[in-house]
Amino acid sequence: MDKIRIVAFGASSSKSSINRKLALYAASLFEGSEIIAPDLKDFEMPLFSVDKEEQNGYPPEAQLFLEIMASADLIIISMAEHNGSYTAAFKNILDWCSRIEPKVFCGKPMLLLSTSPGIRAGGFVMEAAKTRFPRHSANIISSYSLPEFDKNFRDGEGITNSGELILFHQAVKAVKEALDSSIL
Repeated sequence: MDKIRIVAFGASSSKSSINRKLALYAASLFEGSEIIAPDLKDFEMPLFSVDKEEQNGYPPEAQLFLEIMASADLIIISMAEHNGSYTAAFKNILDWCSRIEPKVFCGKPMLLLSTSPGIRAGGFVMEAAKTRFPRHSANIISSYSLPEFDKNFRDGEGITNSGELILFHQAVKAVKEALDSSIL
């Protein structure tokens, strides 16, 4: 596989985001790649409303986020779950960006991840993302959810549960094979 540009981030604005850790861990497995790791805190915008859009136009942070997505050869997102759905920070970015360009993810290949401290591993938000992201031109190649993050992941080491590690590597391998093929 040639050197690729990976945009990898956790869909949370938490400074200690476990989803950011998982996304960056996944990106590190694509040896020799350039990794761009946007922090959602850098894309804070007013809460989306049609009135704000009409009064002020689009925030420059939304345009910048779209430019970053367009620059990727691969997008890796690890979805954080708040009350069974997207975090408010991520949803607001998606809302603003999709008003400028409905194809937010530009048809780029995507590895979609999620994790949480619990056994469901962000299952609700994963299902929501799998349903909605293709409408925003996400080309989801593979997905994986890591349950019980604190039990199954260690900083500097990665996924420590052997069974989960096998499933995770299968998801990563599917993306690598798709990138190597002429299909994408």
